[in-house]
Amino acid sequence: MTKPDLTALQTEARHPRTARLDALSPLELVTLIHEEDRTVATAVQQALPRIAEVVEAIAARMRKGGRLFYCGAGTSGRLGVLDAAECPPTFSSPPDRVIGLCAGGPAAFAQSVEGAEDDDAQGATDLRARDVGPKDTVVGIAASGRTPYVLGALRHATAAGALTAAIVCNPGSPVAQAAALPIELATGPEVLTGSTRLKAGTATKMVLNMLSTGAFVLLGKTYGNLMVDLQATNRKLAARSARIVAEATGCDAATAERTLAECDGETKVAIVVLRHRVDPPTARTVLLTHDGSVRRALEALDA
Repeated sequence: MTKPDLTALQTEARHPRTARLDALSPLELVTLIHEEDRTVATAVQQALPRIAEVVEAIAARMRKGGRLFYCGAGTSGRLGVLDAAECPPTFSSPPDRVIGLCAGGPAAFAQSVEGAEDDDAQGATDLRARDVGPKDTVVGIAASGRTPYVLGALRHATAAGALTAAIVCNPGSPVAQAAALPIELATGPEVLTGSTRLKAGTATKMVLNMLSTGAFVLLGKTYGNLMVDLQATNRKLAARSARIVAEATGCDAATAERTLAECDGETKVAIVVLRHRVDPPTARTVLLTHDGSVRRALEALDA
């Protein structure tokens, strides 16, 4: 197997500021890491127009029943899996709506699976097994921008008619070139040479937050900044649901809890019921008519 040439990658370069990393005091060490982390937000800021474009494209396909796939290896793959796993409890999305795929499979979530990232055929196979098609969006995640597993996934997604996007930290990379909508983040050399779980990983996590949150906001999963479509699967989240209903309607905690019980725990329905004194079936119908958007449902009833 030919060894990849990493010499031209920004993420593999030695950082002149951290050449004496092992000679620093603990305070100097964490201060330097923090100073470098502060540059990540600037790198992400420069990509905001493209990130917004990807958010809008994901939401448009999801409205038609499409799914969002994240494909990556190592840290990049784990970050995608993490973001996907948070969507069902946060937005009540089905588990198969946002899917994280990591080279090496589930075993790679907790520990390294050597060589898995070099298997481009497996990237295609993992998507083929999930019948990826034109309604779907596939986001390849690769800090280096050259991961074969991700390249294989993006090439298969393109051939299957899916929309492709990518998150990379080396501009002009093969992964960026393989995606229709590449998000290129110039995070530069790492504090610890080549350790892309640091700045590159932080930048990737920031973008993933924007992609999933932004898409679900556009899909009506929030009301203002309130998480109105969460799943109250434990006591903390049940209390949060009641607090959200109270915040959105101005009612007291007891009324919020009682109304949520009458609405089978559906936060959106409870808000519409309390704001317009309609019964739960009517509230559900109005919400359904307006694509689940609380704001649009309330505006319709106001009119």
